[in-house]
Amino acid sequence: MQDKINQYLQEVEAFTSTGDQDTENFRIKFLGRKGLLNDLFEEFKTIPSDQKKVMGQELNKLKNAVQLKLETLQQSNGHSRTQNEGIDLTRPSGIVPFGSRHPLAIVRSEILEIFSRIGFTVADGPEIEDDWHVFSGLNFPPEHPARDMQDTFFIRKGTENGHDEMVLRTHTSSVQVRAMENQKPPLRIVMPGRVYRNEAVSARAHCQFHQIEGLYIDKGVSFADMKQTLLYFTQEFFGKAKIRLRPSYFPFTEPSAEMDVYWGLQTEADYRITKGTGWLEIMGCGMVDPAVLSASGIDPNEYSGFAFGMGIERIAMLRYQIDDLRMFFENDVRFLKQFS
Repeated sequence: MQDKINQYLQEVEAFTSTGDQDTENFRIKFLGRKGLLNDLFEEFKTIPSDQKKVMGQELNKLKNAVQLKLETLQQSNGHSRTQNEGIDLTRPSGIVPFGSRHPLAIVRSEILEIFSRIGFTVADGPEIEDDWHVFSGLNFPPEHPARDMQDTFFIRKGTENGHDEMVLRTHTSSVQVRAMENQKPPLRIVMPGRVYRNEAVSARAHCQFHQIEGLYIDKGVSFADMKQTLLYFTQEFFGKAKIRLRPSYFPFTEPSAEMDVYWGLQTEADYRITKGTGWLEIMGCGMVDPAVLSASGIDPNEYSGFAFGMGIERIAMLRYQIDDLRMFFENDVRFLKQFS
């Protein structure tokens, strides 16, 4: 066995390669599954125990010589194992650019962060809802247009087999009802999420969009509290210090209002988006109707509250001066990379 090792050592030292194929043949001859080293290790098992230490050292000497020779050959052929091992040479070259957060996600996070500073926490609820949480619990009368199939996506219409009507929620107000049913006042929550309306997709409308609504219920909550809260949000998000509340109607609030912010008339775009008035509608709001409180098990004689809601797409369009709502949903990389 010693003679074989000495012979192989001489062969390794004398070997020269003319190319990759010669180097690969050398590797297979000594290190392959049926290579010479493998045969020597099998033979090593049969020698007497008193010779194993010496022969083991000789075998390792040969193995190290083979590996060193192989690395030297690979480097001389321009294929350094340390440089190229594990590299996929078929992959495209160049730096892969980083992605970016979606503008709707950016705006959503900023709105939630502003309200968190004044004690609002985030609440969530299912997007597939029953009639009670979307309509009845919010004081929508049976003949309200929102209950029509041309305005709402019904998943299960009617009450066949004892089941309630199920719809894709048309607003995140359904989360308000669930919160009032399951939690005792005081409540101070904001509810972001996807909502659905049966509308044709256009530059100003979409069948799916995002809302953030807020709800505050406690003893002694007044209309002035709501106005101050919304003024704080407007100042923090838009940097605008002037708002106005116009009378409006919503089934679940009384009194109800639309909130406008004074956008100004500094640029041509300001004239266009405010139609020359300088005022821009931002959201709807109002004091929670006592009937809504009662329907959810809250005593309207003891508690009062206000609610508000806004579309995230609308706020993002104002923030970034985006004219077409569809751009948020088309995943055009040229559009999205602007928010990196």
